[in-house]
Amino acid sequence: MFEKMIEQIEGKNIKIVFPEGMDDRIIEACSKLKQDNLVEPIIIGVEADVKALAEKIGVVIEGIEIVNPDTYSKKADLLSQLSEIRAGKNTPEQLEEWLQKGNYLGTMMVKAGLAAGLVGGATYSTGDTVRPSLQIVKTKPGISKVSSSMVMVRGDEKYIMGDCAINIDPTSEDLAEMAIECAKTGCVFGIDPKVALLSFSTMGSGKSPQADKVVKAKEILDKIETDFDYDGELQFDAAFVESVGNKKAPNSKVAGKANTFVFPSLESANIGYKLVQRLAGFDAVGPILQGLNAPINDLSRGCSVDDIYKLSIITAMQTL
Repeated sequence: MFEKMIEQIEGKNIKIVFPEGMDDRIIEACSKLKQDNLVEPIIIGVEADVKALAEKIGVVIEGIEIVNPDTYSKKADLLSQLSEIRAGKNTPEQLEEWLQKGNYLGTMMVKAGLAAGLVGGATYSTGDTVRPSLQIVKTKPGISKVSSSMVMVRGDEKYIMGDCAINIDPTSEDLAEMAIECAKTGCVFGIDPKVALLSFSTMGSGKSPQADKVVKAKEILDKIETDFDYDGELQFDAAFVESVGNKKAPNSKVAGKANTFVFPSLESANIGYKLVQRLAGFDAVGPILQGLNAPINDLSRGCSVDDIYKLSIITAMQTL
């Protein structure tokens, strides 16, 4: 899956900022990304400390830009821009404090065009990665909420699952937005998206407000011009297994063929992707944040060096 992505970003010097410069996994991943000529990493941290950590773990970071929040030459310009963005919502002292933090400084660097994207979350929580994005970069026009998706990979098999990390109880409108954004994410990975709006019910087999929410999401999509197939409400087996789909939803373009799955709640999505990961042996890449004005992506705090490396490639791809 990543071979084609690597071909597209190799040598393009796409700048990705990493706010957590004192995490050894980040340092190792940045070293590998630099050596493989895939991205130009920017590490936020105190240069002497970052270099000492790199030496301790035995990796080379020569040629990688290191930004110290205390001494960064462009910090005054960023503070001025941040003040305009926040428009009096914070005191100057609060904004200065923000830019002392890697997550806020990195996000402002993306906003100012000093970096094309950001990869964080190795030590920051999802909230601490997403919050600066919403306050500074903000969502794309027409998008009301940030959502996320996981890319599930096993050999040549690839599936998109959302929203696995952000929205606890999405509305019908949220689910429709997620379907569109998950389809876009699928296209980045070379997937021709066939989107299933999942439920415990298939085409009216169960009646409840929870199922009605998914039905309404489909109705919202019906009123929007889309360039992908979608359907719902569908149970997972009806969405995924051709024989079941033919029986339960014989007239559907998606039933039995779905490769992109929009879950009705965060708990079902989070449980669902982890079941697929642990029981079926899929790699779970992400969460990939969707709907922002710039590529900013969130790692799991339990991430590996390989997870960081792969998510950085995806982030670079999203800039093209």
